[in-house]
Amino acid sequence: MHSSSNAHTDLRINSKYKLLVDTPAQNRTAGTKNKSKKVRHYSLAIENDKEEEMASDNAPLLNSQSDSNFDEDDYLSERNRKNYGLYSGDSSGKKKDDGCCGKFIWCICGGCFQVCGRGFVKLFSSEPEYEPRRVRFGQKPSGNFSRNIIRNQKYSVITFIPLVLFHQFKYFLNLFFLCVALTQFVPSLRVGPLYAYWAPLGFVLFVTLMKEAYDDIKRYLRDKKENAQKYKKITSNGVKTVASSDIEIGDLILVEKNQRVPADMIFLRTTDKTGTNFIRTDQMDGETDWKLRIAVPTCQRLPTDEDLLHINAFVYAEKPEKDIYNFIGTFCKDNGEREDVSLNVENTLWANTVVATGEAIGVVIYTGNETRSVMNTSYPKTKFGLLDSELNNLTKVLFCLVLALSLTLVCLKGFEGAWYKSLIRFTILFSYIIPISLRINLDMAKLVYSWFISRDDEIPDTVVRTSTIPEELGRISYLLTDKTGTLTQNEMVFKKLHLGTVSFGQDSMDEVRTYLHSVYANPTKTESSTSKKTIKRTVVTRVYEAVKALALCHNVTPVVDENTPRSATPEINGHIELKETGGTSDIVYQASSPDEVALVTWTESIGLTLIHRDLNEIHLRSPVGDTLKYRVLQVFPFTSETKRMGIIVKDLDTGEILFYMKGADAVMQNHVNYNDWLEEECGNMAREGLRTLVVAKKSLTEEQFQDFEYRYNQAKLSVEDRAVKVLKVEESLIYDMELLCLTGVEDKLQQDVKPTLELLRNAGIKIWMLTGDKMETAICIAQSSRLVAKTQSIYQFKLVTNRAEAHLELNSFRRKCDHALVIKGDSLETVIKHYEHEFMELAIQCPSVVVCRCTPTQKADIVQLLKTHTGKRTCAIGDGGNDVSMIQMADAGIGLVGKEGKQASLAADFSMTQFSHLGRLLIWHGRNSYKRSAALGQFVIHRGLIISVIQAVFSCAFFYISVPLYHGMLQVGYSTVYTTAPVFSLVLDVDVRDDIAMTYPELYKDLVKGRHLSYKTFFVWLLVSIYQGGIIMFGALFLFEDDFIHIVSISFTTLILTELIMVALSVRTWHWLMLFAEFLSLLIYVVSVVILKNEFDEQFITSVPFYWKTLVITLVSCLPLYILKLLRKRFAPPNYSKLTE
Repeated sequence: MHSSSNAHTDLRINSKYKLLVDTPAQNRTAGTKNKSKKVRHYSLAIENDKEEEMASDNAPLLNSQSDSNFDEDDYLSERNRKNYGLYSGDSSGKKKDDGCCGKFIWCICGGCFQVCGRGFVKLFSSEPEYEPRRVRFGQKPSGNFSRNIIRNQKYSVITFIPLVLFHQFKYFLNLFFLCVALTQFVPSLRVGPLYAYWAPLGFVLFVTLMKEAYDDIKRYLRDKKENAQKYKKITSNGVKTVASSDIEIGDLILVEKNQRVPADMIFLRTTDKTGTNFIRTDQMDGETDWKLRIAVPTCQRLPTDEDLLHINAFVYAEKPEKDIYNFIGTFCKDNGEREDVSLNVENTLWANTVVATGEAIGVVIYTGNETRSVMNTSYPKTKFGLLDSELNNLTKVLFCLVLALSLTLVCLKGFEGAWYKSLIRFTILFSYIIPISLRINLDMAKLVYSWFISRDDEIPDTVVRTSTIPEELGRISYLLTDKTGTLTQNEMVFKKLHLGTVSFGQDSMDEVRTYLHSVYANPTKTESSTSKKTIKRTVVTRVYEAVKALALCHNVTPVVDENTPRSATPEINGHIELKETGGTSDIVYQASSPDEVALVTWTESIGLTLIHRDLNEIHLRSPVGDTLKYRVLQVFPFTSETKRMGIIVKDLDTGEILFYMKGADAVMQNHVNYNDWLEEECGNMAREGLRTLVVAKKSLTEEQFQDFEYRYNQAKLSVEDRAVKVLKVEESLIYDMELLCLTGVEDKLQQDVKPTLELLRNAGIKIWMLTGDKMETAICIAQSSRLVAKTQSIYQFKLVTNRAEAHLELNSFRRKCDHALVIKGDSLETVIKHYEHEFMELAIQCPSVVVCRCTPTQKADIVQLLKTHTGKRTCAIGDGGNDVSMIQMADAGIGLVGKEGKQASLAADFSMTQFSHLGRLLIWHGRNSYKRSAALGQFVIHRGLIISVIQAVFSCAFFYISVPLYHGMLQVGYSTVYTTAPVFSLVLDVDVRDDIAMTYPELYKDLVKGRHLSYKTFFVWLLVSIYQGGIIMFGALFLFEDDFIHIVSISFTTLILTELIMVALSVRTWHWLMLFAEFLSLLIYVVSVVILKNEFDEQFITSVPFYWKTLVITLVSCLPLYILKLLRKRFAPPNYSKLTE
């Protein structure tokens, strides 16, 4: 039960705002209805913040709604307030206080509803409840666990047909034609043979069934192959081979090199003597860098693999979670003396990762649906294009037209007898107004567009992953792009080293090399100078300390190239050891960040080379050839929360214990000694477009380290709140550190970024850059890439933390809304919270926007804000896992295959290899896709309208009879074999060449307005259909002389010729396939005239009157439209025609 204060509405009245607050129950209900919608409720606690309120009142917001009685800070946006029953301002929209009685009724009814609702949710919820588990080696724990099978199929043999039909008949078009086809089983409603209505519907359903069956069979075969993979299982009877689907929790599985891990396991042993292995995780997190995994030390020390079955040990594992970057577990061994070992993500082998080095033995802890990979498998919402929505609206108009036309004819006939049967029969006769083939034509066209994109040599390796939205690429108004790896190459090059009083750039690296060589050539002098802290260090000493720190503080491991013979490179305890003399061309550095590889590569270039790294030791080669050995005592990996990385090492020569740490300047400033240069130099480097890292050092005594290690290990063994406790212990060590240096790493722009951004800007597309980098770096990249022109002014939105500051800053920004906007993520979050509508109204007027220090969630929120406040189509492009949410939120998501991996590429609608390919994808392929689909959709509608007009005129001329004019094969053939090929060939039409479209991107601007498919163009085609249908039918009635069958022959032949001529008149650039489709359709019709003797009078169709009557009616129906087209081209030509002349 809730307390009374929560049960009642929290109502706080203020004379200015006159309003209410949302109730907690309402918020919960709203959240239950739609969890994806963020529902904010605000409290008018004005009395607790009077000073802030007065400051806001004294600075009135200069907006167009200055006389409004409500404030965005206090309520939901206007639309959401209406949705959730919250109103303010005028009394008409005001929610009344229902009094005590109303509140009492609400408490009783609302409370019961909540309790019952929760009960039903819990009763029928299919989401399993997971629990932690203890897993003993070789023994399956008690309980029901998921089978270790991969199943990506959508259907089973039993559910295939019912589910496919259900999904198809959800659509209005298919359901309507199903009802029409079912009426043909009623004799009194039948207007033609059954196949005339069932054949088109059956064809559409057959194509859909075949497509779904093909896709699901492919999924089944892939699953079967994965589930049948063989693995070695260690048992008491020796090593056995089992299929992946037969693996259970508790099994000891041996995974060989380059083999996929079949289930989530704890890494127990490896063939590598150091107890470490590398794994590839690109299929899970999209990152191409190898990850280091550590075997449980107790198990690694066992003599043989079979000894795992004879020790009294178990693994405690947390309940299955989605988080692939964290894990809480404990290894417990009790063979007389209890031994507990803390387990984290470095001791795990997640399913679908691949062992990159050596062999690994692990105990299975999660299988099937409980594995991290399956739990993170999401099925994103299917995207539907704006053109599909527009055509869907037009079909609704067509349906109303069918009903109106049928009702009109019934009214003209009179409501006599069974008039409702006539109404149904007329509805069936005019059902061709709603084209059943519209959807399948558009779907096939989209496949053609996707094929064009994937086969374009100008944008190689482009992949279309979502073939339902290629037309969206032709109507983009906003492009939201990531910076690192998208606009830049994500190939880091070390550029600058700053030591406080001296800075070294690319042109002075020889000095660093000289200083470093002199230190290692005279080690005695260096030791004496570094041991006395009272003596001010020389430049040489500081260079030495900084370079050594960069060579040690990292998670980089040298790995031999796969193509290098094993004998060519010596090993130390199973790890690579570079030769003291000779190159390192066959050695690659593996790390989780390209920044770290750049730093280690730089230290190698100046003489201090990383030659060996394992779990316990780091070996460096000095400039004079000596080997320097350090023992790794503790490593603190980089996380997005801490934004720092640290390591504690012990110099095996001197016994000195050193703690190194590096990280972002915003974090490190709080942990290093006072200095007066760090903040300024970080800003200077950022303005040069460099990524900065601050490096610091601290010397520890043996006692200090032992105390820290004890507390740290105790925190790591904690089951509850382990991360918090570990972080607390870490922070106890991170204080009063000596600042060593500041490094600057450059991330170069990708090829042709500048012309591509200029091209898109000329096409009318506004570009927003969303990055997690610093403001100075973001501004530098924006200017160097020409996202912001050099002559363009920049407005830097100040840091705001509350409503009053946001209020004042918005007023300042309003006067500069023609500037390029640069804003930090936290300031954006604050201003959106209080003044969402006002800020977005100003931001969309800016020529470009840069959002820095932006989180992945904020990126997706910005996309949603643009879609909500502008109603325009958005495109998002990125290359990393932090861009996935933004890509999936946008109307068209584009992923780049880059240094950060394939996660963005796999989650996107379109995958590319370079940012510069985006220009051609949008300006050429997007433009063509939209214009072609618009033309195709309207022609398919015209094809149905014209034959329905002919039917209507025929029914009116013959006393409103509800009998079809064309029977059997003519009715079916008209919309299939006679006209499908020419109409569909419009997907090959182009108005301008690709080089012209790329040279004049201004042509793209017209598409955004949607004028190629609108209600205006629809009604134009409606008038054309009425005119042509009327001419054809009235002409046939006027010119026929003897038999009724002559009307059918003349009107149907004229109808086919008119449709073929209309397609020809619409073509702007002929393709040989278009000509082939025209002649093929005409040939098929001529052959069918000869074959279908029941539908045509053979003697009449070979006579001269048939030909001249058909020719005259065809000319009258088409010639005026051709003349109008010529006049329009002469006096009001389209933009593209001026470029093709």
